[in-house]
Amino acid sequence: MTDLPPEETLDPADWESLRALGHRMVDDALDWLRDVRERPVWQPIPDAVRASFQAPAPRTPSDPAAIYRDFTERVLPYPMGNVHPRFWGWVIGTGTPFGALADLLAATMNPNCGGADHSGTLVEHQVLDWLKELLGVPMEASGLLVSGGSMANLVGLTVARNVAGGADIRKVGVAGAPGRLVMYASTEAHSSVRKAAELLGLGTDGLRLIPVDADYAVDVAALERAVAADRAAGLTPVCVIGNAGTVNTGAFDDLDRLADLCAREHLWFHVDGAFGALAALVPAYRDRLRVLARADSVAFDLHKWMYVPFEAGCILVRHPKEHHDSFAVAPGYLARARGGLAAATVWPSDYGVELSRGFKALKVWMSLQEHGADRYGRLIAQNIAQARYLAGLVDAEAELERMAPVPLNIVCFRFTGRGGGARDMDELNRELLIRLHESGVAVPSSVTLHGRSGIRVAITNHRSRREDFDLLVRETLRLGRELVSGA
Repeated sequence: MTDLPPEETLDPADWESLRALGHRMVDDALDWLRDVRERPVWQPIPDAVRASFQAPAPRTPSDPAAIYRDFTERVLPYPMGNVHPRFWGWVIGTGTPFGALADLLAATMNPNCGGADHSGTLVEHQVLDWLKELLGVPMEASGLLVSGGSMANLVGLTVARNVAGGADIRKVGVAGAPGRLVMYASTEAHSSVRKAAELLGLGTDGLRLIPVDADYAVDVAALERAVAADRAAGLTPVCVIGNAGTVNTGAFDDLDRLADLCAREHLWFHVDGAFGALAALVPAYRDRLRVLARADSVAFDLHKWMYVPFEAGCILVRHPKEHHDSFAVAPGYLARARGGLAAATVWPSDYGVELSRGFKALKVWMSLQEHGADRYGRLIAQNIAQARYLAGLVDAEAELERMAPVPLNIVCFRFTGRGGGARDMDELNRELLIRLHESGVAVPSSVTLHGRSGIRVAITNHRSRREDFDLLVRETLRLGRELVSGA
């Protein structure tokens, strides 16, 4: 046995050196977050830095201190920027310092939260109960934490397809359904709804995109006509997807009317509340969102309007058995036991796609306790008030034009100049957005409404202040005037 090679481990040879480096990393990380306002929101990555990521895979060990130095020089200076107070692009949250530390603890424990009897699954069950309570969803509903709204929509719509498809879809597939399966959403629905339709075998032809009204809410009468026409043609309507805050403008569909329609037509009612569902934490929006209790499934993100570090999304389903039966698989190697680690009766992997699941519940659990739900409600209300403040700034400027109503936290506007001039204003606004990014002042994103290009500010940022929106408007006017003059 003397010829056996020595055994190795990935634990450090010198724990005290790693401890000192770890303390430094935590100190640097907290300093970086504390001082975020002093840096540009975003800056381009230099060519030399970009090229440095083409190096071949490492074959031999490197000193952790040198690796960390490499991170501080080549990675940390060039972030997406969403932790910055003036990041309002897409709908991306900011995270929190304590949430980041919670992620460190989750990675340290490193459990697989796909199932079994351990504290990680208990934490997730409690988080789901808290979320059901806060959103007014029946407590008997099932749920799952997922990577984000896209996966939450996929899970919810999978259950919808299986329940309303008119056949044992898990066994026979969509080809065995009595008539082609069809789902319905507005033209303002998020792209993840289309992806879900494709992945579920309905195809884009199986997703009816219904027109919207002047406020960008779904035209319910047009939806009713589409359902009737599809039934008459021998198709099988399955599900209606309602929007609680559309991605472009923050519009709400008439969710109560959609719930009535689905009850009358025996359709699954899914609400995509990626960020808008959490407005239920704001007293002024609570009545509007009581309808979530009537939804068959609700998808939403915690890394948006609860400011939890990525990734943290959630799906809640009012029908636990149907949810379980859409995903549960019980091979011998996943057999439950009457005792020991495998004794847990509820395994999260039975309610979604993933068997390997990280401990994302911990940062939600710790963050909710740190701040309390009422404080989150105040911050969401603050973001809504900031959107209205920005809308007022835009409306007060002759060279700016607001492009849509502001029902929630999103403001869409464009630079028009004094009289517009001969220049293509769509192209000018696209270039203006790039210059805003590259100046490091602010990161909004783009929007196209009624064929016109503009700038979209989605406020899910707990660090933003009114002065940041003052600066945005000033810089938009300055850069827009420069573009008009050819500077």
